[in-house]
Amino acid sequence: MEKIYKIKVTSQNNRETIKEGTISELTKYFSYTLEVGNSWNKRINKNPKTIKSFVTNLQNSYSEKESSCYNRTYVELM
Repeated sequence: MEKIYKIKVTSQNNRETIKEGTISELTKYFSYTLEVGNSWNKRINKNPKTIKSFVTNLQNSYSEKESSCYNRTYVELM
């Protein structure tokens, strides 16, 4: 049985979204963002194995995706 994690994503317009699931479910849910981040920066892992690595790679993916924006999306583990 895998552990369930909660991720809070605060978007550019300060809208908060909470998504929960296992690492594999979260990776599948955020796969497009991870894919976009990896297309700009090959060091971003599209299939992280730990929750810490997942949060870091997702945050880096949002940073790459929104590089020209002043307000950026912020990801945190709850």
